[in-house]
This record gives sequence, structure tokens and C-alpha cells, in this order.
Amino acid sequence: MAGSAAYRPTPADLTAAAGQTIPDVLAPDLRVLFCGINPGLWSGATGHHFARPGNRFWPALFRSGFTPRLFRPDEQDELPGLGLGITNVVARATARADELTAAELRDGGQALTERVARYRPRILAVLGLGAYRTAFGRPRTAVGRRPDPLGGTEVWVLPNPSGLNAHYTLDALAAEFRKLRAAADDAPDGRSGG
Repeated sequence: MAGSAAYRPTPADLTAAAGQTIPDVLAPDLRVLFCGINPGLWSGATGHHFARPGNRFWPALFRSGFTPRLFRPDEQDELPGLGLGITNVVARATARADELTAAELRDGGQALTERVARYRPRILAVLGLGAYRTAFGRPRTAVGRRPDPLGGTEVWVLPNPSGLNAHYTLDALAAEFRKLRAAADDAPDGRSGG
């Protein structure tokens, strides 16, 4: 694993990253906790969330106004200073999210619920509609704010920022992130009543 922005995993590094886990970027009482489906192999090899070139998380975060500039994945530890964090529904790295089982996603949803109760982010933003539907047993969920908070934490579902998600362009993805940022900005304490 390397900490440099210029580090490019070799094919052997990527193969070895399968099944690896990476640390969450967490702190208590964050404004928004972004939750990916699971780390990809680039993330498993580098130890940085959304690390694969072509992943649109970091550009969408910047274009939506959450960050003052475009951050690189190796700058992820600066996010808590902005009230932001990153975790995953499932911890193990895979080449594709569709390698995860429904049971893993459901178990991950339970673990995520416990993590949210412990760290109390104001908003949880799950980045992946299908993963959210399976993890939380909500088959008819759509992108956007959810009516069912986790304790005092408001829940949003956003599109998966993976470059493999052809349903959303970077502009469309950033527009969804902007809606979330506006909601986070409009509710300073961010706590829902449920």
C-alpha cells in the first residue's frame, strides 16, 4: 500500500487487494457520512476510498460545493475537518459490487445502523440505490431524501459514483450531491424528528 497520489497499483496489487478492508474516515457528529457500497480493488490496494481513476465521487463532491477544491483520494483524511466522512455498507474489497451477496449487504446494513448510532452523523448518504434497497429491505426506494431516518440521522440515497454507472453523468451526479448539500446547509443541526 502506498500513500502517494502518483501510486498506481500493479495487476498483482489489484489481485492481492481482493477481500482487503480499508479504514473508515469517521468522527462523531459529522455533517454528512457518505457510505459507498464496498471498496473496489484500487481502494483495497491504496487504502483510499473511491480511489479508482474514473470514479466520480471526488469530482461530484467538489462540483456540489462540499469541498473547496477537488480532493484526491489520498487526501480523504481532510474530510472530517469539513464535517464529512466515508464508510461502506460492506467492508471487503471486490472488483465489482455485484460480487457481494444479498446476505452480505443485509449484514452490512445492520453494521451500518450500529455505526450510525455510535457516531451520530447528521445525514447518512448511501451511494448506491440497489445496495440500499437490499441492505435495508426497501425495494421501492428512489434517489433522494428518505422518509425513514436511522434514529436521529436523516438518510439520503444517491447514485453510485462508479464510472460503471452509465445512468448518471458527472453533471447529473453532482446535481444530486448539490441537493444533499443544500439540505445539509438548510438544517444546521441536521437532526430529523424521527
